[in-house]
Amino acid sequence: MPAAAPKPEILAAFEAAKGFMPVGEGLALYSAALEAGRLGLPLLEVGTYCGRSAILLADAARASGVVALTVDHHRGSEEQQPGWEYHDPETVDPEIGLMDTLPTFRRTLHRAGLEEHIVALVGRSPQVAKVWGSPLGLVFVDGGHTDEHANADYEGWAPHIAAGGLLVIHDVFPDPADEFTGQAPYRVYLRALASGAFTETAATDSLRVLRRTGAGI
Repeated sequence: MPAAAPKPEILAAFEAAKGFMPVGEGLALYSAALEAGRLGLPLLEVGTYCGRSAILLADAARASGVVALTVDHHRGSEEQQPGWEYHDPETVDPEIGLMDTLPTFRRTLHRAGLEEHIVALVGRSPQVAKVWGSPLGLVFVDGGHTDEHANADYEGWAPHIAAGGLLVIHDVFPDPADEFTGQAPYRVYLRALASGAFTETAATDSLRVLRRTGAGI
């Protein structure tokens, strides 16, 4: 049976949104989110940027009767700052001179008709994780690409994944040449597997899907 795909208008909204996730990885994320949604628990994303992947999570949450949540301070990760390859001047708040992707995120989800199916948690991932106390059906790690940030996202959120829930990691690049963009997520991916708590179920390009099958993190 082919994997479920979002409706054409949702896929079009995803493709039109600012962001870096290719369509193939987006479809794999959507399929994982639908699967995790069967647990009846929230789906949470770490790293929102302008809402491209959040569209897919919100639509999967709507189809599953659960809620999607997305965590981001909306000031941009390291590689999105001025002077770096992934910087977009349109995301800078002209009044304070800092990035602010929250307004773009809100417009993105409004245009897709999905605002009521997603909750934006505005803050730094470790701070939000410390006060989070409920089980999650899915955690999608797509935040900062340094070891410090990637490990903090894993340590903060992986313990909240329910038995049978999914941990999805983006930008997993095993090649050491990708040190800046994908080696930290790759090391977190290896850490998750080594923990004995997760078993890999799918891989699509740089996207990895792991199921919570054990107790240790």
